[in-house]
Amino acid sequence: MADPAQSSASSERMVDRYFIVSADCHVNEPADLWAERIEPEFRRRLPRVEVDGEGRKWSVAEGLRPVRIRDDPRGLTKGQAFSVEAKDLDFSERGSPDPAKRLAHLRLDGIDAEVLYPNKGLLMWTSPDHRLSAAMCRVWNDWTAETFGGHSERIRPVAAIAPGDVEIAVAEVRRVAEMGFRPVFMPVQVAGQPYNLPLYDPLWAVLEETGLPISFHVGTARDPRGASGHGGAVINYVNALASAMEPLAQLCASGVCERHPGLRFALVECGIGWLAWALWAMDESFRKHEYWVHPKLPMPPSDYFKRQGWCTFCDDPVGLESRGWIGSDRLLFGNDYPHLEGSWPNSEEVLQRTMSALDEKERRMVLGENAAGLYGFNLPGE
Repeated sequence: MADPAQSSASSERMVDRYFIVSADCHVNEPADLWAERIEPEFRRRLPRVEVDGEGRKWSVAEGLRPVRIRDDPRGLTKGQAFSVEAKDLDFSERGSPDPAKRLAHLRLDGIDAEVLYPNKGLLMWTSPDHRLSAAMCRVWNDWTAETFGGHSERIRPVAAIAPGDVEIAVAEVRRVAEMGFRPVFMPVQVAGQPYNLPLYDPLWAVLEETGLPISFHVGTARDPRGASGHGGAVINYVNALASAMEPLAQLCASGVCERHPGLRFALVECGIGWLAWALWAMDESFRKHEYWVHPKLPMPPSDYFKRQGWCTFCDDPVGLESRGWIGSDRLLFGNDYPHLEGSWPNSEEVLQRTMSALDEKERRMVLGENAAGLYGFNLPGE
């Protein structure tokens, strides 16, 4: 006979049964945030929206080609995709910087805590001028500390670091560590300066010393809209997700993780369906190309990820099926609030559909415990 208590638990909503951390959320920063706060010498060079003679809007940023901004004809509500309760909300408040409004939206989705990334601030690293990038990062760090500093038990904003100038980056890491930030946020790549170069060692050392984990969020530094025309939207989306392979391989195969065993990193908003193959491919090359491989590491590259790396996912049944190759302790759920490709406010439906094969221990880890340990959230009862 079935255990009545077990049957009752299995019928309960998943978002009500577990402590859930969204390891990938975003905030809509004030439109004038950087213009109001950045040093005057950089003000005219900030990313901006320009309107041409035909009334068309363009996103303009140093280092990127201008990108046409088109209004979403579907509006903000995504129509029938939203739950009845969500339709009662004012969707103009999605991604609000008001902590109370954010927490109300997260509660609707069953989310207990969030790791917070920028929206407009994803363009902070596009310029080849590392001084401009560093100045924009300082503005973001100061504003998020002021706005969310009193809510760290539920909201953990990332501290943005511009790694192109390592000396400036090291100083900013020390500053944000003193300010109480937990994770730091860096672009998936720096043009002409891949992360396997020894010049970054002082940065890895200070991150290891301060205990601040790194988040490499996709769609940063490099123009994610390389393709245009037929299929461009799909091509660019897939290419942006694949960009997380670069920091993964650079840190794990170059000796960075071997030299800095306390360094921790997460690959964010890239999904996990590709990750098992990437870990296998790194190890295959490590073995079969041994003659050319340098340095000669004591462990295969995948072992460094399984010791020091994590990866976020949202609606990714393929990735969850391959978790045995990755390790459930390496996975972080993120609802990507308030983006359309995320699961908010329907995370319950997504979790029920994709996590049926995970046992109780795996669900607790993937939904909250892994992120709590990495980002410093207290679990219930602690």
